[in-house]
Amino acid sequence: MSENKFFVIAVDGGAASGKSTTSRALAERLNLLHVDTGTHYRALTLLFLNLRGKQTGDNSIADFLGKIELETSLSGRAALLKINGRVPADGELRSPEVNAMVSHLAAMPKLRELLKSYQRSLPEIARQNGFAGLVMEGRDIGTVIFPNADLKFFLQADVKTRVKRRADEGLQDSIAKRDKIDSSRKTAPLACAEDAEIIDNSDLTPEEVVDRICAFIENGAGS
Repeated sequence: MSENKFFVIAVDGGAASGKSTTSRALAERLNLLHVDTGTHYRALTLLFLNLRGKQTGDNSIADFLGKIELETSLSGRAALLKINGRVPADGELRSPEVNAMVSHLAAMPKLRELLKSYQRSLPEIARQNGFAGLVMEGRDIGTVIFPNADLKFFLQADVKTRVKRRADEGLQDSIAKRDKIDSSRKTAPLACAEDAEIIDNSDLTPEEVVDRICAFIENGAGS
């Protein structure tokens, strides 16, 4: 990576495809600001549930979103979403209630539009705080949020491996169900960008995945 160029790296993939582990390691190795967009949707879902709003109906969502203020809090190399002055704890974001609802709420266009605007502002936060670039993970980063990202990677793994990873995280949702919801929604579905490098990490360690990405970068990607 050029010392003089600010890079945006998009890392996409389905649930338990290794996005977070890979993106955090990339951030450490390459001095990047790391953004986990999955936590953004979880944070809004948590707030929505806490306010006892209705989980369906576009009008109720519009009213809910109109009362939200989004800011960024930095923790090391991680950019954390602060909603109405508060950063939710990780345990709250991964509760069974949030886990059961997040894919449904994330499919709503008005919510995705709000977060798209916020997420697109984060490279400037990275620049202002001296990072060499930004690595953002999610399901539509390379296709919707940053279609012109300097580098795009799409991670995948076999279902058995992903189910085990999910269980190790203490989550019991159905991988197949999550994939169906994420890939079939009308707004910003889970999809691999045409120019993304696909990496199947079913039999790779996290370190091997990061090594492969860094080798791809060093061989001239994004130049």
